[in-house]
Amino acid sequence: MSYTEKHENISKDDWMARLESRHIARADMNKLIMNYLVTEGFKEAAEKFQQESGVAPSMELDSMDERIRIRDAIQSGRIQEATALVNQLHPELLDNDRYLYFHLQQLHLIELIRAGKIEEALHFAQEQLSEAGESDPNVLNELERTLALLAFEEPNKSPFSDLLHPTHRQKVASELNAAILKMENRDPTTPKLASLLKLIFWSQEELDKKKIKYPKMTDLAGAVIESPK
Repeated sequence: MSYTEKHENISKDDWMARLESRHIARADMNKLIMNYLVTEGFKEAAEKFQQESGVAPSMELDSMDERIRIRDAIQSGRIQEATALVNQLHPELLDNDRYLYFHLQQLHLIELIRAGKIEEALHFAQEQLSEAGESDPNVLNELERTLALLAFEEPNKSPFSDLLHPTHRQKVASELNAAILKMENRDPTTPKLASLLKLIFWSQEELDKKKIKYPKMTDLAGAVIESPK
């Protein structure tokens, strides 16, 4: 019997039972949580979690202060302030990573559109972003999606509304945070938990390629697993 035939008809209940039989040490879970909090710059949560779990962070928590200020500025829509803070902390970072710099500039443009400052948004795009779009097709595509928001009376209901969602700010904040950690020779620059979650999707893609039927995780946030189809 082949591997595919052997596992083709595994039920969701059997799958869940096998998952439940696997033991994960609480200490390992706590270390993953602490790694996520420290890497993403959640200092207060890391301090509280250290008190509750006894897990020591992998770096001095006071060293997180500048990253926290930058993240908070981005998540509050104060992009120019965040850019200035980055330039104070690591003046060469944005010069060396032009795509990251574009994402900060793009986010400032989005904030202008969100605030209804149409003329200022158009002027900013022309003066600060048009040249970048001419030299990079990927940048041009992202810039066009952003400017397309101006075509709608209610941009938050447009096909490009994802750019206005708070998760887009978080995405840019995480990208910048990882770049700062890399600049400071911190390893890793992304949370280990994120790497493990990506491994789940990679494993499922490999099973799909082999046309193996299995209970599939379809909702990562809710850990929803559906029966084989």
